[in-house]
Amino acid sequence: MKQLILIISLFSLIPGYGFQAPKEVLFGQISGVVLDKDLREPIPFATLIINDLDGNLVSGNSSADDGTFTIKNIPNGKYVFQAQFIGYKTLSQNIEIDSKNNRIDLGEILLEADVAMLDDVNIVAERSTIEQKIDRKVINVGKDLTTAGASASDIMANLPTLTVDQDGNIAMRGNDNVRILVDGKPSNIPAAQLLKQIPSSSIKSIELITNPSAKYNPEGMSGIINIILHKNSNMGFNGNLNTGVTIATHTRVNGSIDMNYRKGKLNFFTNAGTNFGKRRQRGLIKNVESDYEENIYFLNDNNSYLFKVGVDYYIDDKNTVSFYTNQNRYWGEPLGQIDLVIDSDPDSSIYQGFNLDSKNVSSTYNFDYKREFEKEGHNIELEIDHNIVDGSELAAFTFEGGGAPFPSYNDDVTDDNSNTTINLDYVNPLSEKIKLELGAEARIRNSNNTYQTTNTNLEDADYDYDNSIYSFYATYGQNFEKWAYQLGARVEAYDVTAVLNGIQVFEDDYLTVYPTAYVSYQLSEKKTLQMNYGRRVDRPGLNQVNPVREFSTPRITGVGNPQLDPQFTHSVELNYTQNFEKGSLTAGTFYRLINSEINQTILEDPEDPSRLLLTFINGEDNTSYGFEISGSYKPFKWWSINPSFEIYTQTTRGIVGEAAVETDNNAYSFRINNSFKATDKLTFQLFGYYRSPSKELQFKSQEFYFVNTGARYNLLNDKATLSLNFSDVFNTQKFKFSSDLPYKQTGEFQGESQSIYLGFSYRFGGGKNSALKRKNRDDNEKDGGGLF
Repeated sequence: MKQLILIISLFSLIPGYGFQAPKEVLFGQISGVVLDKDLREPIPFATLIINDLDGNLVSGNSSADDGTFTIKNIPNGKYVFQAQFIGYKTLSQNIEIDSKNNRIDLGEILLEADVAMLDDVNIVAERSTIEQKIDRKVINVGKDLTTAGASASDIMANLPTLTVDQDGNIAMRGNDNVRILVDGKPSNIPAAQLLKQIPSSSIKSIELITNPSAKYNPEGMSGIINIILHKNSNMGFNGNLNTGVTIATHTRVNGSIDMNYRKGKLNFFTNAGTNFGKRRQRGLIKNVESDYEENIYFLNDNNSYLFKVGVDYYIDDKNTVSFYTNQNRYWGEPLGQIDLVIDSDPDSSIYQGFNLDSKNVSSTYNFDYKREFEKEGHNIELEIDHNIVDGSELAAFTFEGGGAPFPSYNDDVTDDNSNTTINLDYVNPLSEKIKLELGAEARIRNSNNTYQTTNTNLEDADYDYDNSIYSFYATYGQNFEKWAYQLGARVEAYDVTAVLNGIQVFEDDYLTVYPTAYVSYQLSEKKTLQMNYGRRVDRPGLNQVNPVREFSTPRITGVGNPQLDPQFTHSVELNYTQNFEKGSLTAGTFYRLINSEINQTILEDPEDPSRLLLTFINGEDNTSYGFEISGSYKPFKWWSINPSFEIYTQTTRGIVGEAAVETDNNAYSFRINNSFKATDKLTFQLFGYYRSPSKELQFKSQEFYFVNTGARYNLLNDKATLSLNFSDVFNTQKFKFSSDLPYKQTGEFQGESQSIYLGFSYRFGGGKNSALKRKNRDDNEKDGGGLF
């Protein structure tokens, strides 16, 4: 903590806390209060303008939280006063200030809702969009027909740059070293499990950040996926209800409701979501050399409940305090059956069955204070986030057949993790074209994993894995007429300790610098070129270092490697964006150099050569590069197209068994989304995806493709929406692979990908302020420096 205290103490030197002498009041002033004409509620942050009779701006201000305003220093004369706010009709009024009438109280300024404008806003909010920012793609989800589904995992495969395998593991630009954030905060839950727990209807948007700036912590070689949950701040009481059912081999249900109530200085908000139901997965693995095959059957019965509640307190125009908590409850009862059939020796065949009872309770508590100074964009923000995960799993394994490795047994596994993050950010626009950012962060993580078994061939285990990170960052950016740049660096002190059954098995600490640089050049009003560089790190995850057995089949056992070292990546990107009259185009290329890459590998079990170990190792230095292009085009008013194409090349070197292996993987994917507007209320969509064959260190994956389609209808004055989706129309969403190491085998897996989804959403409430000026943290994205 001494390091953190030292870093935070640097902020005592930051300018901006002094007082400014008040300006002398000249001539006259006007005041009043801005209210909603129907609700009689205050309208904060309404724009108040004073123009002369020729239309030239003389002065102006904005209303406070309670709707009040005062405009001072107005010279004597005749003027036109205007009150404006998005979603309302502009109100104009003539005023005159002279020596006898220099303090004018306009009283209540009643703004009337602009119904046409509000309808337009609702239509835009309902339409799926992909916004290309300079450092990220922002994708609105839950509104796209072909991305609707029960959970976040269901929608990821439809998004550009991302791929998802049969187990829910996600990759960005062909690499699965991705950092998942929820509302800008990390979670202790493994990414694949986390994505399955979050209802899709609870998601507002997803940010894809492929090369983050120094303001973000540098974990995740492929970048960051930030999932933003709904949070409402409309005046009065407002809400949104979403529900849906997925019909496949088994039926699954999802639903959510988000609400807020805002009055005066307080805004209360809440979101509750759930998804539950069964999902089947079948698999077949054939060993070509030994003439045996494994028939695999999984039936997952999962129940997930997500609850979020919070409050914002607007102390005044400059100070805001917020608190929220996320509570996630997950229960799963997977049922599995594995038939190992040996044709040449049927008596040695093995049947393995297992029943699991898993529970996971995750709690997040977040506090935030933000102070705005007089200069626009000048602020300081303190955020404290504490996350707790309590997980348990009871497993019963049964074996039959002459080749059974051991008798039936039971496992009892517990996982207790906590993660605390304290973050301090300071932003100072030194001028209209220069911005300075400083920040400090402390992250402390403690993990405990216990394993108890009735299997006499295995041992109980107690594993602790603790790490701490203290960091400081600075970025400096500057804008010019056509080009801009940002330079930044993050310094991190990292410490980790691993203890197995009371014996320390691993310890490491190091100090590292992570530089970042961005340059942007505007070729024309509609054409922009951008280049960036960043250094990032991938520290081994808990599942990668945990030596406690994670799972076991008759032939494979999964374990971690506590001796894993972190891998470091140098990444360079070049991006081009162009806007057209009927669409836009975004293209980018990247190159990565990866040091000591972490690879998953299959080795022969040294204690039993007939079995395999699935574990992790550090390979040699590797490279990868690729090209992406995506766009939007609207050939007609009733038809819009969103295509994207990605191609990746990666060289991977590693050890399989005792052999050094090197492989070059060239893979590409293509997806296209078509939207057809039949009427003002009815829309159809068609989505297609193709992924080419690919090659990893040990496996070759075959080509992969599927088609989704759907329809959408707005009703009840556009307050309600009915959606119908048909996923994997031709039942082609299968994962097929082959392998030559450590021996020849082929395999195929398929889940319940072919399904029909029926969804319904309804907006309710009386609030009309849909565009209140909010703090940046409401969108869970931080300001960048210079060109941001």
